Amino acid sequence: MERISVHQFITLGAAVLMGTTFLPVASIVTGVGGRDGWMSVLPGFALGIPYSLMILSLLEQYPSNNLLQISETLFGKLIGKLIGSFYILVAAYLGGLLLGQVGDIYQASIMPLTPLGVFYLGGIILVLLLIQSGIEVFARFSEVIFPLIVIALFLNIVLSIPRIEQGELLPILSEGFKPILVGAFKVMPFPLTYIIFLAGVIAFLPTGKKELKQLKSGVWRVVFMVGILDMLIVIIQILVFGPSETVRLVYGLLVLGKMVEISRTVAGVESVFLGVWFGAAVLKIGSLFFATNWGLEYVFGLKGIKWRLSLCVVFLGIAFRYVRGPSLILEIGLVDEYLIMPFVAIWIPALWGVAHWKKGVGIGRKETRSGGKG
Repeated sequence: MERISVHQFITLGAAVLMGTTFLPVASIVTGVGGRDGWMSVLPGFALGIPYSLMILSLLEQYPSNNLLQISETLFGKLIGKLIGSFYILVAAYLGGLLLGQVGDIYQASIMPLTPLGVFYLGGIILVLLLIQSGIEVFARFSEVIFPLIVIALFLNIVLSIPRIEQGELLPILSEGFKPILVGAFKVMPFPLTYIIFLAGVIAFLPTGKKELKQLKSGVWRVVFMVGILDMLIVIIQILVFGPSETVRLVYGLLVLGKMVEISRTVAGVESVFLGVWFGAAVLKIGSLFFATNWGLEYVFGLKGIKWRLSLCVVFLGIAFRYVRGPSLILEIGLVDEYLIMPFVAIWIPALWGVAHWKKGVGIGRKETRSGGKG
């Protein structure tokens, strides 16, 4: 069975959690929190910490098993398969929508005349190649791409500083704390989508005591690293565009990329940034493809290249279904808030609670070591 190291887990986790959240986050939190919306980002991301720690606690109790297998062990086969089926549906649906977002971003920014199918096919082919190569190669790919994402975001922020308007962040807390809490609620789906991937990838993590301690500390680093980056992105957009325009610009970071100038000689570098962000999108879509693939394998026993090709067709079908930007963004928001967030918010604590209750009363766990499949 393939294994990934603690360092690879941290990098992969940060890359998947980040995904393309940096594109819509400013519009989302500013829409509900105004100029104080940036304060919502870290509290919203911090929700991922207790959920991640609960999952790692289950890994310690059920080593080399993913949460779908553990669900069947603790809840019974019928309920376990129902949970697994819903898991497959939400992961595949969101993955297809995010594939559609890739085409929407590129067509709306630098390649308006290119057919959407070109972006969709390019993205899904790269995802399929990574899936076929295995989780270890996927983790190594993240080790290459994530630093580039961070550098591109940092450059975009720094090079936009000359365009900031002083005073756009003032007055602070003019509307009180309520808008910040509402904004944090809007951010919560981002870490909970990461939990969907973590639920499956734990089967490939090391289970020694030293490694588990490093994994738990790594979760904190991942969440705060991504949360701080996204918070800075929100701040720079509010400072440059103002709150009202930040809300209107769903992909405000792309607009910042078009405005960037280096020594008044180099401009229009958004295509360079978009090249890096394509890698970020592939990592996010790939994580959901992995999750769907694991679900099919462990819940229904469907594995092999023919099922992965079938998943590619499903992802493409969903992407082509939502070809207009506004309807696509709306649908992603609905899936995040009304499917993924309540599902994860109930499933993980219930699983953790039952596991610890059974452990406390001395009920022996059933073997689920058949989960050693990769």
